[in-house]
Amino acid sequence: MDSQQRAEAAGEAMYSNDSACKDLGIELRSISPGRAEMTMTVRDAMLNGHDVCHGGFIFTLADSCFAYACNSHNQSTLAAGARIDFLAPGRAGDVLLARAEERALAGRTGIYDVTVSNQDGTEIALFRGNSHRIKGELVPQGENA
Repeated sequence: MDSQQRAEAAGEAMYSNDSACKDLGIELRSISPGRAEMTMTVRDAMLNGHDVCHGGFIFTLADSCFAYACNSHNQSTLAAGARIDFLAPGRAGDVLLARAEERALAGRTGIYDVTVSNQDGTEIALFRGNSHRIKGELVPQGENA
């Protein structure tokens, strides 16, 4: 299995068990080694008292995309920390696109940047996550080889 096939298999394995993403309508659009793209449509139930998308939902989209990117090497990896900066509001009906990119990977730790934008290309948020690799794989090496 090459690195792209490994990333796709890891993404499929994660998504098959990802109730949070499925319930929120977050879809895995693409995955490759150290990268992922996910989308989420802002629904009325996601709006806060200012009639804009609650930041927690935007964070969840970015955090999920980060998770897929850092697990794309098929090594079980968790978040060690994250921060987000909100740049513009998300509104009902917006289709938000999160793009995660690996910036550094050394030993068991990594740094990933995620940009969240709307369907018009307006940047909604910038997210940076720190990952920590734990034991295990999403897809055992013997499968899909």
